[in-house]
Amino acid sequence: MKTSFFHIIKTKTELIPLAGIVSFAAIGAFSFSIYSLFCKSDVIINKSSNPEPWETVDATKPQKLLTVRQKWKPIEELESVKKLTK
Repeated sequence: MKTSFFHIIKTKTELIPLAGIVSFAAIGAFSFSIYSLFCKSDVIINKSSNPEPWETVDATKPQKLLTVRQKWKPIEELESVKKLTK
């Protein structure tokens, strides 16, 4: 019993919206994964080259997909500790 995907869709047309929604969700998940891999600084592929990648994150650049009224200012105590540990 060999039936192809297109043959099933042609005979059962009520599955067309379901196939469209599932395809759209899969493409969206894949594209967001690729976006996160190349554009986000918190996604790490190679841990051995930089063991502390959080040190290279730019604090002035928003890291979230959507940022609402975020204002960043450095904490003086934390900055002094960073300078002492380097």
